[in-house]
Amino acid sequence: MDRLRRRIQIARGEIKADLVLRNANIVNVCSGECYLADVAIADGYVAGVSTSRTGPTDGYQGHEERDLQGRWLAPGLIDGHMHIESTMLVLPEFARLVVPRGVLTVMLDPHEFANVLGLQGIRYVLEAGRGLPLSTYVMLSSCVPASSYESPYCLLTAEDLLPLLEDERVLGLAEMMNMPGVLAGDEQVLAKIAATRAHSLVVDGHAPGLSEYDICAYASAGVMSDHECTTLEEARQRIRLGMWLMIREGSAAHNLDTLLPLIQELHPQRAFFVTDDRDPQDLTTRGHIDSMVRRAIEWGLDPVEAIRLASFNTAQYFRLAERGAIAPGFIADMVVLDDLATFKVAAVYKEGLVVAEHGELVASIPSSAPIAIHDTINIGNISAADLRIAGKAGPIEIIGIEPGQITTQHLQEEAPFLDGEIIADPARDLLKLIVIERHHASGHIGKGLVKGFGLKKGALASSVAHDAHNIVITGTNDSDILRAAQALVEIGGGFVCVVDGKIRASVPLPIAGLVSPLPASELVQQLQTLDAVTAELGCTLDHPCMTLSFLSLSVIPSLKLTDQGLIDVEKFTLLPLQR
Repeated sequence: MDRLRRRIQIARGEIKADLVLRNANIVNVCSGECYLADVAIADGYVAGVSTSRTGPTDGYQGHEERDLQGRWLAPGLIDGHMHIESTMLVLPEFARLVVPRGVLTVMLDPHEFANVLGLQGIRYVLEAGRGLPLSTYVMLSSCVPASSYESPYCLLTAEDLLPLLEDERVLGLAEMMNMPGVLAGDEQVLAKIAATRAHSLVVDGHAPGLSEYDICAYASAGVMSDHECTTLEEARQRIRLGMWLMIREGSAAHNLDTLLPLIQELHPQRAFFVTDDRDPQDLTTRGHIDSMVRRAIEWGLDPVEAIRLASFNTAQYFRLAERGAIAPGFIADMVVLDDLATFKVAAVYKEGLVVAEHGELVASIPSSAPIAIHDTINIGNISAADLRIAGKAGPIEIIGIEPGQITTQHLQEEAPFLDGEIIADPARDLLKLIVIERHHASGHIGKGLVKGFGLKKGALASSVAHDAHNIVITGTNDSDILRAAQALVEIGGGFVCVVDGKIRASVPLPIAGLVSPLPASELVQQLQTLDAVTAELGCTLDHPCMTLSFLSLSVIPSLKLTDQGLIDVEKFTLLPLQR
């Protein structure tokens, strides 16, 4: 109450503020305009915004005052849905990268850690986010596993998640990928949704391709948003049904340019920006949510609306009434811009304190939380014989890569066949695809073919394999595929490229087989080396490891491979390679 009284007095100009920012060109996401004003800050909150210095107080006075000289002052940016694991960085290192870009709040779905470590993975992310100059909230992973066709470390039930709903930094239930479970009224799925709604928290959605009556049923169940829209028709339908449209621009999935025309046409209130999955190369070059703001403005969207999509709208969806705007009563998370059109950041304020200037973090940052999540790669004794695919001449089901998307094509071609086996045929761009269960050494191995990598020699392997994160490998021969699997065990997980039995490049990710302890610059260097090697071997993809990591995600159409076998996602059933 004392703080509230003090804030009221400051707002009325009766006593000095902690800080006054003078001559700020306010980016007002509430009214949709920009104008010069002074901003008074107290106890980390905006106490007042004044466009006039006339009257008995002669404007706001502060213990500290700074003249912004007409620079723009925008609310701090918010990412409404992302996976920290996709950055391959520990949270403190991620904060070092994004806070100087104006990103001050993120909504984390620790789905990958949860698949590898169960509840320990979610708790690890909650703990790792404490004490940073970045507000980190967690959405509880709704589908561990993503479907019954994947094999994670353990199953997380509604009862497992229930205690975590009491945590003040938990804002709801993360992307409900089990669409068939929702539509069929699966008891566990509905229990998770009901428990979240009972706590007045939000339920994120994940509904690629869902339409007509099914999307109505999905929304009726309490699912409130969708970040999987890839067409204007899908996006329009979500908005018409009262769902929130999460516009995604990740490293493997690019939806921003496609969906911006709908924003220009409808100017919907229920839309905001998310990155979902961005790798460290993207983060250090394009940036984070700030890059979406820049691109939207460049495309032709009004700058205030672009910033609103990255701040106020996001906060409104998550019911964070004190975030996302520069107005009295809002947390003073603010970005000073030298240029509005290019979102050129001069300084960043977190709760009224400077945390970054001229592209550099100036706030102190704690080291990463204690880590006891190594040694998570356990595949047992796998031999080359275990990788063989018995078959016959004739048509075979093939996963076709769609560049720039995480969806795949369902192809059929004549099988590359030799001596009773289905083999790779690099000349036709047909590679073997192998998924090995890595949590309990069960010996489960999924086998298939993939088209679109362009690899002429060797094998590429990853322990990052959404969402169960088993080992996924593509290659031209069984010997290199086996050596790549063994190499991942040796380095504790990550990415490896093997040619003729030798490791040509590797990126160790020893933290749960997902994340590196290295600074971003060193990690990026490792990834660039790996990409260069795969390009030399004929790979035609910009982000081959990111593409590889999504080929086992059993809830994204059309055809995927898990340790249990080939999945027809549209029919949601196991599919034989040959009929």
